Order: sequence, then structure tokens, then C-alpha cells
Amino acid sequence: MTKIQAMPAVGKASLDAAVRPRPLAGVFSIDPYVPGKSSAPGVAKVYKLSSNETPLGPSPLAIEAFRSAADHLDAYPDGTAGVLRAAIGKRFGLDPARIVCGNGSDELLHLLASAYIGPGDEGIFTEHGFLVYKIAILAAGGVPVVAKETRLTANVDAILGKVTSRTKVVFFANPNNPTGTYLPVAEVERLADSLPRDVLLVIDAAYAEYATQTDYATGQDLVSSRENVVVTRTFSKIHGLASVRLGWCYAPADVCDALNRIRPPFNTSGAAIQTGAASLQDEAHIERAIAHNDRWREWLAREIGALGIETTPSAGNFLLLHFADPARAADADRFLTSRGLILRAVGAYGLPHCLRLTVGAEEANRLVVEGLRDFVSQGNAIG
Repeated sequence: MTKIQAMPAVGKASLDAAVRPRPLAGVFSIDPYVPGKSSAPGVAKVYKLSSNETPLGPSPLAIEAFRSAADHLDAYPDGTAGVLRAAIGKRFGLDPARIVCGNGSDELLHLLASAYIGPGDEGIFTEHGFLVYKIAILAAGGVPVVAKETRLTANVDAILGKVTSRTKVVFFANPNNPTGTYLPVAEVERLADSLPRDVLLVIDAAYAEYATQTDYATGQDLVSSRENVVVTRTFSKIHGLASVRLGWCYAPADVCDALNRIRPPFNTSGAAIQTGAASLQDEAHIERAIAHNDRWREWLAREIGALGIETTPSAGNFLLLHFADPARAADADRFLTSRGLILRAVGAYGLPHCLRLTVGAEEANRLVVEGLRDFVSQGNAIG
């Protein structure tokens, strides 16, 4: 056997820097996803209102299930997540065979892009849509196409106007993050009915539980009657399991088959499977979370509006706050951070004059209003 000689140190140093492994074209043109900040240096107590986490935390049943999972850390999980899929199916009246679970709904969005978008294919998302859509499209080698919104709300006609022969997937969040706006079920049905049958419509319903409006629907009924609609859901928001990383989608059988062929074999951990299944059993906990959000989202919108700060009507567990310009938004962000109140800057979403505020616990909500009141009283222009 011929032994490969190690290259002398001098030779290594003199190598052309361009000679090295390179990722696929376009990888370094992708802007990494940057989560909201979570700290305020020098502040004794921090209220993190930047990531849309539930102030109620997870169900006690979920916590107990997670703890019990520690007894089985040596064993591989069920690669099909059968227990969890059965629990989801029972809870929502869905066929478990048409459910695929993932490491957060983010993974499922990436898998859908990988399965249906190739180099040169187009993926559509709306103007202020979730940043992961663009990342997933680019990572698959596709071309991201942006459809304009109307008053920060998805516009069905604008989406349809961007469809070409190269369109493979439409990503659409309902309710949308970070605007909080939503499309009523009739408009979602119109979108599904109007898309070409070979274009996949992915409805991201991460905040579905918080959308209590009578004309809202998750879109799961559309999946049952069409071959080109997928709905993604998550345990990160109202279930309070963001750290566990758990999501799922309901999809046509062919789409599930495709996803199951390309997903990692154990993409859902044993702890996630047990914790998610247990969380679904605690309907009272979910109802408390919905009631808390309904009460405080309305209160925050009213109190903040009374200060002269516009908020976008929201169907999520957050509010979008509007300031006069990006400088004022940045000033407000710094002012609140100095008090340990962490909001989300959303310049990356094309909204540099806005901040996103998660509905928090009562103490945090009242402190935010107090902080904004002091900010305004110091003569800061707001809008």
C-alpha cells in the first residue's frame, strides 16, 4: 500500500487560498437566520418578549413526560414517531398515516423545499413572511420570489400573479409572523383553488391556536380534499415546547412518502415524541393559554394605542408596533432593553420602523406599557 506523505508545513502555508472544499453555489449568499436577542447586559431581571414564547410554559403533563424520557436515553426513538402521530391524529381527527413529524416545523419547511424545489425552480412567499422560507428555497438551489402584501396582509391575487411555469412551492403563513395578520378561510380556499395542481401550497399554521377569529381555519380541511396542500404545525408556541424542537405536518399521501424518504431516520427524539404526546392530552392548559393571550393581546393593543403607537391587529401571540422611522424604533428598543424588556427588531423582515412584542405574563405586559409611556413622555416621536 502506498503511503501518502504529509505535506511540509511550508507547502501548506503556500497553498493558494482558493484551493479548498467549497459548498454548493449560492450557499454563502444566504443570510443566516438571526433569532431575537435574549439578554440585557447589566440588567438584574430580563423579560424576554422577542421569541413569541408562551408565558404559561409547558403543561405539567409534558414536563413529567420529558423527565421520564431520561430513563431511556440509551435507546433509539421510534423512527416513525408512531405514538405522537397517533396522538395528533386523535386530537385533530386526522389520519396518522398522513402526518410527518420533524425537528420543529422549520425542518419540515426545509424538507418540503428539498423535495420539490430544484436548481432554477421558483418558490413564492409573501413580502413580510417568515425568514426561513427564503433560506429553505435558496438552500434547495431555488429562486425566491416575493409577492407584495396589502396593508401587511397576504394578497391572494399578488401571489397568483407571481406564479410561472417554474413555480414549485408557495409558502404562506397564516397567521403571519411578524405582522400577526391572517387571511380568512374563504381567501385561503381561493388561493388553493387557483394555483396550478402541480404547485405545492404550504400553509404554515404555527400560530393557529391563537387565531380565535370566526373566519379563520388552519387549512387542514383543504389537505383532505386536495393533492397539493400541506399544513405545518408546531409545538414551540402555545404548547411551550420550543426547546424540545418538535413540529408536524398534515399532507397528501404522496407528499408524506417523499418527506419520509429524505428526512433523517431519527429526526424526532424520544423525549420530543413523549413530551408532545403528553402535551396534547392537556386541553385545559391550552385553553388557559388561549384565554390569557386573548385578554392581554387586547389590553396591550389598547394601552399601547392610547400612547399614540400604532399596532397591527394580530391573530397571533404578539403585536407589531409601529414607530415614526427606523431611528425611533431603534431608540425605543434600546430604551426598553435598558429596563430588561427585550422586544424583537424586525428590520430583516423589511419592517425597520417596527418592533414585535410577544404577549407575556401580566408583570411583563404592564412593564412594557409603563416603559413605552416613559419613552413617549421624554419627547420621542413615535409615528
